[in-house]
Amino acid sequence: MSYSGDTRVGGPADLRQLPHLTIAKLAVGPMDNNAYLLRCRATGEGVLIDAAAEPDRILELIGERGLARVVTTHRHRDHWQALAEVVGQTGARTVAHPADGAELPVSVDEPVEHGGRIPVGESVLTVVHLRGHTPGSIALRYDDPDGHTHLFTGDSLFPGGVGRTWSDEDFRSLLADVSERVFGALGDDTWIYPGHGADTTLAAERPSLPEWRERGW
Repeated sequence: MSYSGDTRVGGPADLRQLPHLTIAKLAVGPMDNNAYLLRCRATGEGVLIDAAAEPDRILELIGERGLARVVTTHRHRDHWQALAEVVGQTGARTVAHPADGAELPVSVDEPVEHGGRIPVGESVLTVVHLRGHTPGSIALRYDDPDGHTHLFTGDSLFPGGVGRTWSDEDFRSLLADVSERVFGALGDDTWIYPGHGADTTLAAERPSLPEWRERGW
């Protein structure tokens, strides 16, 4: 079955099969958070992006193949409520940006900065620091050997705009980083996997950048 990215809380995960990586998207919790399980097809190593809520469902998704790391995209509570239990049950190492790491319920084993690399077996995620939603918000970039890019954006980029900010300075910072480090660096066929709700592509969002800048959110 083809991947759509359309999931609902309580429903099954949506699975995307890439040549070297599988991506399972699971909707969890009262705020319709997305948790993404990435697994290397060659080695079986797994990495979870945002242990947001409902640890039992996330652990069921992980299954007996285990988990090497959990990456937390930012400090907001709705993105880490299942983190302590998932780490405790799997022994996975924790990954986050140091600007947000102190706010998490567990210590960060592997702090990452902009441009850092996170292994998923034989594949690699590249850290994209997007300052504004929180000081340490990060996206995770996967460049598939087939030429397509997949970007897990947390709460920094959604269909229809950048993530929420709490000051004009934070908005300008986030929009500048998203403009330069996402739209300026990646092609239109880049697939966007956000922290809540449906997926999108850069092609769908790029024409709206001037509107976002004008409206200020």
